[in-house]
Amino acid sequence: MTTGFVETKDGVQIFYKDWGPKDAQPIVFHHGWPLSSDDWDAQMLFFVQHGYRVVAHDRRGHGRSSQVSDGHDMDHYAADASAVFEHLNLKNAVHIGHSTGGGEVARYVAKFGQPQGRVAKAVLVSAVPPLMLKTESNPGGLPMEVFDGIRKAVADNRAQLFVDFPTGPFYGFNREGATVYQGVIQNWWRQGMMGSAKAHYDGIKAFSETDQTEDLKKITVPTLVLHGDDDQVVPIADSAELSVKLLKNGTLKVYKGYPHGMLTVHADVINPDLLAFIKA
Repeated sequence: MTTGFVETKDGVQIFYKDWGPKDAQPIVFHHGWPLSSDDWDAQMLFFVQHGYRVVAHDRRGHGRSSQVSDGHDMDHYAADASAVFEHLNLKNAVHIGHSTGGGEVARYVAKFGQPQGRVAKAVLVSAVPPLMLKTESNPGGLPMEVFDGIRKAVADNRAQLFVDFPTGPFYGFNREGATVYQGVIQNWWRQGMMGSAKAHYDGIKAFSETDQTEDLKKITVPTLVLHGDDDQVVPIADSAELSVKLLKNGTLKVYKGYPHGMLTVHADVINPDLLAFIKA
């Protein structure tokens, strides 16, 4: 089976893809909000062609996984991911997470992956940890009004939001001189609309209000933190630059002028960098 479903302890069907030689080192991909495992096409094809086993799943309520009402929080995201990796018995795996998926990687590695001895390395790309929300202890974060605005947009007209977001800040297509890929915008919309409005609405709290300081402190495996300095969605100063200070074995690489969705529009640069880290 190169695709399948795993049922979690609370009865949720989680869709996954599993390509490449089963005896090769696994590279596991965790997608961002409100997308699906399809967002990793450029990475999965690249790494399977380099002889790796590549695995990606759709988060609960996203893509082809069950559109359940509850459990749209970082603890369930990590537990669901763990259910897939235990089912496939993945060991010595490299876990790569983008945006919300970076938060999922941090929680998974700290709570499941390291204690079970399944993880070799981790990569956080344009990732939300340690905390996106502005609080007294996190003064550089984004105010609650920003996330309330996204919630309102999801509730009022999700389909329009899912056009506006990739057309504008997500890929930096709103920047002067940017090359705009219409297919990328349409694919973002397609992935988003496959998922559940309830999961997307609740997921905003998960990616914005989950403090992952302790998760990052617990991670001991080599961890690469990649971020564009023109990320308009997850600003670098309050994410990557703080995360690398909390990681015991972290390395930060900054891409000048790159946007939040740099894995898609700059895969030609980032994929070789990922491969070099994995091989090192």
